Order: sequence, then C-alpha cells, then structure tokens
Amino acid sequence: MRIFSICCNLLSLQKISHIRSSPFKINSNSNNNSILNLLQIHMMNPKDTSTSPESAQPPLEVEVKLEMELTEYEQLLRKIYFISNVKRDLHNIMQLNNILQQPLDDPSISVIHVAGTNGKGSVCHKIAKTLELAGYRVGLLISPHISSYRERMSINGQLISESDVTRLLQKIFDIMEKHQVRPTFFEITTALSFLYFQENDVDVVVLETGLGGLLDATNVISKPVLSVITSIGLEHTAILGNTVELIAEHKAGIIKKGCPALVGPNVPHATIRRVAKERLAEGYYTCQDVLGEDNDDSSNGGKLMIQGTEYVDYDKENSRTARAAVMLLAQKHPGKFPLERITPGIVQEGIAQRPSCRFEEIITDENSITILDIAHNPPAMKTLVAKLQATYPSQPKRFIVGFSADKDISEIGNLLLSVVPDPSHIHLVEAVNLRAAKLEEIFCSVPQLKDANSLVKDRSITAQVKCARELADSRGEVLVVCGSVFLMSEARQALGVEEARDSDNITKVAGKGLMKCKETLMASKSSDKDP
Repeated sequence: MRIFSICCNLLSLQKISHIRSSPFKINSNSNNNSILNLLQIHMMNPKDTSTSPESAQPPLEVEVKLEMELTEYEQLLRKIYFISNVKRDLHNIMQLNNILQQPLDDPSISVIHVAGTNGKGSVCHKIAKTLELAGYRVGLLISPHISSYRERMSINGQLISESDVTRLLQKIFDIMEKHQVRPTFFEITTALSFLYFQENDVDVVVLETGLGGLLDATNVISKPVLSVITSIGLEHTAILGNTVELIAEHKAGIIKKGCPALVGPNVPHATIRRVAKERLAEGYYTCQDVLGEDNDDSSNGGKLMIQGTEYVDYDKENSRTARAAVMLLAQKHPGKFPLERITPGIVQEGIAQRPSCRFEEIITDENSITILDIAHNPPAMKTLVAKLQATYPSQPKRFIVGFSADKDISEIGNLLLSVVPDPSHIHLVEAVNLRAAKLEEIFCSVPQLKDANSLVKDRSITAQVKCARELADSRGEVLVVCGSVFLMSEARQALGVEEARDSDNITKVAGKGLMKCKETLMASKSSDKDP
C-alpha cells in the first residue's frame, strides 16, 4: 500500500483500479525521495475482453517497477520532469530568485537577453562564441536540449557537469521544501543556471527565453545590458495570442528600462517600438541602424531565390543579428566591450558558430550525407526546403520525419511532399518523447503519408535511420532528418555521433510536465466554452 500511495502522489493518477506487483529490492539507505524517483510507471490498456471471463478485470492496469541502478543525477532529473509547467505569472520564480539573492543582478555580470520565434538559439550561440573568442568568460542558457539536459547551460562551450547539476538541483529542492515554493520545470532550470553562472564568476551571460518573454522564467533579471528580439511568427497561439502583434507584445516583454533593444528584420516594428517606448528602453535599433546596409553580395541580404520564390536564409539573418548585437554592445558599453578586443576577425569567426541540428551536415562516408535540422513549424520547414534545393539542387532527397503533436502537421507534411512527391521516400517515426505525434495523428492530418516507406515495420528512429541511410546510399540521395527536436538525440546516436547523452531512464519521462500543462490548458479552454 505504501508503494501504491507513492505512485499516486508521483503521477497524480486519479483512477487506479489495479496494481500488478513485481519483485523489487530497496536499498536500506534509501530515503522516501529516492524511492519516489526510482519508480517507473507503465500504463497498459488491456485487450478488449468484453466477451471473455476476464472482462471483470479493471480497465486500467499500472505496473510498478522499482529500479535500483539510477544515479542521483538520474533521480533528480526524473523528479523535475514530472513537475507541471502550468504557470500564470512570475510569482514563483521571483520568490525563488529572491531567496537565491538574485544571482544575475550582480553588477559584474553583463546579461544579454534574447527572445524570438525562430533564430533565438542560433543568435545566442553566435553571440556567446564571439565574446568567448574575445576573451570573456561567457555563460549560456538555451532550450530545449538535444541529447542531454546539461546542454542547457554551459560556460565557454563546456557543459555543466552531472555533479554540479545534482548538487544545485538538490539545493533548489531543499529551498522549495523549506519555503513552500512551487516553481515549474523551466523555472527550476533557470534558477539552477543562475546559481551556476554566479558561482563560476562569469563575465557575461547570454539568456535564451523559453517561451514568449513577458512571463518567461528568464525575465526575472532586472538589468540586462542588451535585449534582442530575433523574429516574430505565429507559434504557441493558445498561450501567446493568435496574431504576430500579440505575440510580439509578449516577446518584447523582455525589454527593460535604460536597456537598448535590438530587433531582427522580420518583426512587427510598430508594435515592438511602442513597447520599447512604454518600457523606457534606452533606444530601439534595427540591424541596419547598427551595421548599415547589407552590401555583402554573398549573403544576398539573407535571401534565397528558388524557382522564382524568395526565402529567408535564417543562418545568414541570424549571423547579421548576432553581429549587430556585439557591435551595439561595443557602442553602448565601450569600457567592458572595447572594439580593440572584439576585432572583425573574432566577430566573423564567432558568428560562423551554428548550434547542433540547424542544417547540420553529418558526413559518414565520402558520398554519404545526412542533414539534421530541427525545423518543426511551417516557416522553418519552408526555409529548410529552400536551403536543401539551393545546396543540393541536383540530388534527390529522402526524409526521416517525426512531429510534435502540438504542431501544424498538415502544413509541414504538405511542404515535405512538395519536395518528395513519392511518399515512399519519407520515413515516419515516433519519438520516445511524450509530446511526439502518433502515426494515427499524422495520417489523419496528411492522408498521403499513409503510403510512406514501410519496408521496416519498426518505427523507432534507430531502425528507420538504418533503413533510410542504406537506401539513400544505394541511390545517391541526401538523407534529411527533421520535424522535431525530439528525434535528434536518437538519430545522432544511430549515425555514430559521440556526445553527452542522458540515459533512457531520463529521456523516457522527458516532457511529462509539459503534457500535464497541455492537458490543463485544454481543460481550461473547454471550460471557457461551457455556458
């Protein structure tokens, strides 16, 4: 019964009819918190046995399995992945940040805050790398991660260690218990990064917002040296609003009094300029204001022309935004960021930095090319398609695709079919992550994909990478893996990429809190419609 109680508390299950026991051992040194984090819950729907004697069994079974081999790092990460991301304001993160004594409000730390629909992660990497090359000690907070939670925070390109994650997470959990604070997953991660950067004496911190800006956990900082808005497009409309202007207001919420605001070219300028004025920003700057006209013919203003249609090359656009950010820093804070230190050569090398899985080319053999790209919404997918046509105009393509359930699967799927009209050149996968779309959802959104490649019935990412890679090699095709960030870790592993990677004990529960958030949001929307 004790195990039953722990399971109920851990997953907030409302209806548990039956538990099938399984053998387990408990370390005599384990405490209750350890037990909570060692439990694995496997939900299983029984077969339809309405005409069998077994039909009297409860409709839901929960198998409880206790694993004793989890490290403390795994236990604590599993714990935060089960925390809901439902939030209404900044109250909890502000309370937690105040208890920690506002680590990033230290005047010796210069904070650069970056928001946007697309490009914010790339711009953050480019700014951080440029300043690192100029000799600064630079902390970087990004999201989401590809293969390891540790990717979310780094200093000069070195990921936080498992031991530091464990130590700082435990410290935060202790504070939560003592002060009865209930932050979300992302708020805990943000607080952890603030502590980590402060205790490691960084000079600069580059912060990427998680979602939006105004109510994002990173927005508890009070005195950034620069606010950057990369681009604005329709995303998370249920939370941020259903127009680019409403979304822009949310993202512009990171702008602070006395702080310069830099914006990329693809934003509703009137809206963000108004917010900047209302928030008493030091000034409102476009890339052209800082850098002048873009006369580099090689970049073509960040545009690609494919079959008479113009597309944005986001990497070139992001590089220009990052260059403008660094130059604006030098203009506004010449004492800390002198141009003598941030030379043109350093800037050029720094902005060439590109994060993993942003049109990343993996060459496994002389003629074997795989492109990894996290394009997961229609604008990003249009750009990926255009860049593929521009980079490999004469080579046929083969795709491995998976989707998050909350994305516009129909439009993205039809974009893919415009490049690969034959669905048999598309391999559909289901990521392990709980937010991944099921095949039935994909078929419902894009019926043509029912004819996707089915040579291998196993829809795991590893199995489909192996199958697709063999077919691509035999036919001279470029293999492209895209559609969701949740595909990338397993795809990279299947392609032989060696990097920090969290264990299955962690990845199989990733996104649990986000699922709770989505369920709560949907329930709220449903209740709003009730008379």
